[in-house]
Amino acid sequence: MSTTTARDQGECIEADNATIDMTIDPKVVDLGEMEVRRALPSIRRQMIGPFIFFDEMGPAAFSPGEGINVRPHPHINLATLTYLFEGEILHRDSLGTEQAIEPGAVNWMKAGRGIVHSERTRHELKESGQRLHGIQTWMALPVDAEESEPEFTHLEADALPVHEADGVWMRLIAGRAFGLQSPLQTASETFYADVKLQAGQSSELDFIAEERGLYTVEGEIQIAGETFSPGQLLVLKDGEKVAVTARSDARFMLLGGASMGDNRYIWWNFVSSSRERIEQAKQDWTEGRFDTVPGDDKEFIPLPTDRGKPRKAAGAVAYP
Repeated sequence: MSTTTARDQGECIEADNATIDMTIDPKVVDLGEMEVRRALPSIRRQMIGPFIFFDEMGPAAFSPGEGINVRPHPHINLATLTYLFEGEILHRDSLGTEQAIEPGAVNWMKAGRGIVHSERTRHELKESGQRLHGIQTWMALPVDAEESEPEFTHLEADALPVHEADGVWMRLIAGRAFGLQSPLQTASETFYADVKLQAGQSSELDFIAEERGLYTVEGEIQIAGETFSPGQLLVLKDGEKVAVTARSDARFMLLGGASMGDNRYIWWNFVSSSRERIEQAKQDWTEGRFDTVPGDDKEFIPLPTDRGKPRKAAGAVAYP
């Protein structure tokens, strides 16, 4: 997605809890057309497993004539994953992909050595208007996969396994749980799930990942006596089972995976283990060396001129 300015810097709170290491209140970022809540990266925590950006988009109501219009822009050395609760986004990329994503489906785009894409609202939906709500994440690639060939994968909602029992509903986006395996092939060990819990229901979520998090989407949940509202990222302690009670009908995302080791450099749309690689990508975009997007090659987002140098410090992140 395309962004402009952050209205606040978010907050990261150390937690005195046997299960939770820290709580991150996302910063609000104005995209112009809508706002997102950005939970990662934060000042205190850059990544959870491979997850290096975690944005909740909306919920936003678009009136007739309004919509998402993210012009073509580049990425390197990362993968993006888009997952919607409501609405639709039309994805196009420099591989020639044109794919609308709807609720429950997955758009996985591995940038590798470089890809360009756009995100728009289809003309028909623009005419009628729509509600849009979802999660968009960036995942850092392992160092030996950063310069791999770009790829795009779309999985319909019914291709993803679902577990439903005892008041718990879970769609497995990536990884393994409850004896299920997601068909999504990620570049490193990754766990990602959409979970709903009925009001008054308690569940012990025993999901294995070296680094783990829980992001609250709807309703209130309680963990180890603490209550959490929508729009909070909980960084979970390693190895602890997560006992969650829903104080109201609740929805949350579970995320995590293997540690990526050293932090990544971030500048605009570029993530890499190498600052020099980002500088090269900046020059390549300025000089038109990236591929164009078939069917959407008449405009693009120019390279920002006021972002400074790529840094590892999460608080210095610049994102379009």
